[in-house]
Amino acid sequence: MKKLQTEAIVLRLTDYAEADRIVSLFTLEQGRISGIARGAKKSRKRFGGALESFAHLNLQIQQGSGMATLASADILSIFPSIRTELERIGSAAYACELVERLTPEAEPAPRLFRLLFCYLEHLDRASPSPSDRRFFAVNLLKILGYQPELDGTGISGQTAELLARAMQSGRFGSIVFPEACLREADLLLNPAIDLHLDRPLKSLAFLQACGG
Repeated sequence: MKKLQTEAIVLRLTDYAEADRIVSLFTLEQGRISGIARGAKKSRKRFGGALESFAHLNLQIQQGSGMATLASADILSIFPSIRTELERIGSAAYACELVERLTPEAEPAPRLFRLLFCYLEHLDRASPSPSDRRFFAVNLLKILGYQPELDGTGISGQTAELLARAMQSGRFGSIVFPEACLREADLLLNPAIDLHLDRPLKSLAFLQACGG
């Protein structure tokens, strides 16, 4: 059994058996992994409330031939303001669901980790923006090598220019898409994402129901 320490973001939590939880994590060093947190359902004492969706943690993990076991977790941030508004929760869930669904297991992607962290940090500080969600999506596609072609795809020059600038900028909030460009961006980004999914995104349906 190998002991590891890693920085991680909680993507998803699933109850398992009577007392345990399965935690889907995106780590800085190892990419996406899953781990079992034994006793986490019955006692919050062991993990100190660290196992929350979107939480940014420093984890101690025991890794063998099967699923990793979470030994302990120190909270770096739980991004508390995200949890105060449904659209913020939906936006964070969208980003985490995309990362979980589109990344291979145990393949490091430090640029994607930084993108996800920066988006969660931004959502914690500022009101959710439809422009920032498209900013996240196009940069995720670029990092994963799924970058869509911007020329000759039926979108306006303005939308193509904004998407290109989004992939060159390193700062959320720096690119604002007018309403018409948001719709055009979706015509390009959503099919590019759907190509790599086996079922629709639950978080996107939630956001659309919220008008986001």
